[in-house]
Amino acid sequence: MLSQPVRSWVFLPIGIVAAIVGLIPWLITGMRLPLQNLWATDSLPGRTPIALLPFSQYTLVLLISLLLIGAAIAGIAGRALPARRRGIALLALTGGVLVVQLIALIQTAVTVSRGLRGGSQSNLYLIVIVGGAVLSILVGIGLIALIARAPKAGALIGLSVAAVAFSSWLTGLFFPIGSVFTASPLTSLLSQATRYSPAVLIGIAIAWCGVGSVGRAMAAIVSLLLLWVGMTAVIAVNNALGSRALAHDPAQMLDQASGVFRSALVVPELWLPTVGLAVGVAAVGLVARRTFTKRSRSALPLASG
Repeated sequence: MLSQPVRSWVFLPIGIVAAIVGLIPWLITGMRLPLQNLWATDSLPGRTPIALLPFSQYTLVLLISLLLIGAAIAGIAGRALPARRRGIALLALTGGVLVVQLIALIQTAVTVSRGLRGGSQSNLYLIVIVGGAVLSILVGIGLIALIARAPKAGALIGLSVAAVAFSSWLTGLFFPIGSVFTASPLTSLLSQATRYSPAVLIGIAIAWCGVGSVGRAMAAIVSLLLLWVGMTAVIAVNNALGSRALAHDPAQMLDQASGVFRSALVVPELWLPTVGLAVGVAAVGLVARRTFTKRSRSALPLASG
């Protein structure tokens, strides 16, 4: 961490860069809009309009992760860099993220609205996708504040939410939309990395936060619950949104998602390995942190003498 405070205005470009980094899994695809079920004209893959966000019911989870990870990166930068005026720095950081994400949202919404065929179904589709993006941006603002400025217990909650989103973000990075992959040891390794990376990140975050107070211990428990419930929710949403048969029946799609979510919550094979890994990483990190702290304290008299 820097010892000299950073000027508040510097946090504006930091927020801009963080938001752009969050979009990388989509930027590397060429940003051609995914094929739309309700498009007015037939389009071939690679011939659709360019959009700054992947608007599609099949990529909604990725869309959410792009926005949340950009905000989380900004929050981490805000916590790591000391600011001369913390309040103004936080506003500048948040403003930088919002500039990028709102421009991307408006450009994509306009592009999609121009290409969709008319009708109430198209309007509902656009409202739902835009609403999901807006809600994600609002959650991202909360993540920036929690990670950048909240006490460690609050920051741990924010980092845990971001860690759950990181799985989908990493999937988009390793397996870009529109690319074709064949089964191989490498793709299997990358798939395992996307599955277990949230557990590793949450374990590291718990070790960083510590559990030495009631608040921090409760935050650690909540972070593990977020891992369990969050990863299960991602499975359920992907299952429902990925079904073309349910694409024209929102009510049935919601019923499918809730059913899968309830079923997956009580299947230990789906969540126990990740939660167990998070606990293991946290335990190792806490022990290592305690050992390092003891050695540092014991070395102080020698250093001063």
